[in-house]
Amino acid sequence: MNSEQNQTAANPVSFVEITEENHDQRLDNFLITRLKGVPKSRIYRIVRKGEVRVNKGRVEVNYRLVTGDIVRIPPVRIAERSEEVFVPTNLKDALQHSILYEDDGFLIVNKPAGFAVHGGTGVSSGIIEGLRLLRPEAHFLELVHRLDKDTSGCLIIAKKRSALRAFHAIFRDNQIHKTYLALLAGQWKKKKLVVNAPLLKNIAKSGERMVVISSAGKAAETVFTRLTAFQDSTLVEAAPKTGRTHQIRVHAVHLGHPIIGDERYGRDDLNLTFKQKGYKRMFLHAKTLTFSHPITGEVMKITAPLPPQLEQLLTQEKPLNSATG
Repeated sequence: MNSEQNQTAANPVSFVEITEENHDQRLDNFLITRLKGVPKSRIYRIVRKGEVRVNKGRVEVNYRLVTGDIVRIPPVRIAERSEEVFVPTNLKDALQHSILYEDDGFLIVNKPAGFAVHGGTGVSSGIIEGLRLLRPEAHFLELVHRLDKDTSGCLIIAKKRSALRAFHAIFRDNQIHKTYLALLAGQWKKKKLVVNAPLLKNIAKSGERMVVISSAGKAAETVFTRLTAFQDSTLVEAAPKTGRTHQIRVHAVHLGHPIIGDERYGRDDLNLTFKQKGYKRMFLHAKTLTFSHPITGEVMKITAPLPPQLEQLLTQEKPLNSATG
């Protein structure tokens, strides 16, 4: 097959003014919809290189568009056949049975661990691509927030742009209460502790994005409450008051008790010990979301049950007699 059959000619430079319909949408999601047939890797690359401009300036792929913005879209060669999104069968199966709540404006899923929330560099697809594939009739499905790849639990997906904007306001104004379950290494002696430690995004020599505690970082607060103390670990509830990247994970290390299975911030020797006991993932689970419904105002509390595998593993741990003392 020759190149003419493989590709159409590059589209011309275009300037698009953002309307209310696309207000607060991430730039990458806007471009993915606009440039159908262009691989995501190519879209991320043209943004990084500054070929895409917003109001004549460079922006990041996560820039949120504002009504009135002028987006410059460069000539991009578009494949005649859209790149097929591959969604693993086990992800599709998990999503089929993961809905915790749904109405006309949004849905909440119990995200399975081991899957990114969206595709990107080195990741062909994630939760949002899986949902879009399962619901081809849906005109709008967008992530309201994010969870780390290895974290399970409550994840909100907007089905309307109005719902997306409403939830962004709820998160921005700290009108949502989140709790997580985490299994920490070692015996944490305290019953409750508030960690106030500012967090700064950093890039390690390996190229991994790391987060460190630094006075130059952004304010971050997490409330840790002990639930059960075991001989070699402690089950806690973590309630983040802010939503910084890797916040609970880094604050747990700050306590001196990293999360079991955390390969980025945890201890290799401890992770190996627990892996031999059957812990194949990071023990961090987004258990509950409490918020006022953006339309009705009804107070909602959505709970994601702990995955059966983690529930089963906890039964193998030996609780201390003073666990709840």
